[in-house]
Amino acid sequence: MMKKELVEIIPTKDVFVGDPKAPVTLMEYGDYESEACAKVNEVVAKLLEQYGGKLRFNFRHFPLTKIHQHAMKAAEASLGAAQEGKFWEMHTMLFQHRRRLGAISLREYAKDVGVVNKKFLDNLVNSTYGWQVRSDLLEGLNKGVRDVPAFFINGVLFTGKPTFENLKKGIEEALKQKKKRA
Repeated sequence: MMKKELVEIIPTKDVFVGDPKAPVTLMEYGDYESEACAKVNEVVAKLLEQYGGKLRFNFRHFPLTKIHQHAMKAAEASLGAAQEGKFWEMHTMLFQHRRRLGAISLREYAKDVGVVNKKFLDNLVNSTYGWQVRSDLLEGLNKGVRDVPAFFINGVLFTGKPTFENLKKGIEEALKQKKKRA
């Protein structure tokens, strides 16, 4: 009898950019085919630059599959890259190429960012990371997310328009709250 090998998958909830000890966590539920998410990705990059060690960022998947036919596989591709520590490189690549997210393109992007797993395309075809994407989606729904991009600052739903200025205000408020408690 053959024993099936258990493979531990790194979920997106464990993938952050920024200082792990940062007092403020910005979390986004997003979709790689969304123009609004692509625009706000640049805003997040500026915020991370401005807040240095005070901010860390986590991206969760919320593919709007009814309007974006490639969003699910793109999300799975980012998880495939995450298994090799290349999530953020793939994340950036997917937004840059959000209009070309077919399976063959996804494999090429993975190669371009340094993913070496020979089974990358097989994993996409077989939806190896589909459950992790679904888990993000369900968690988002349970938190009240209905559209993307949706942001949370230290676990609290951000209700304003996600512009640089508005998110900055939200981060400043979260920093003040942390200082009050300290």
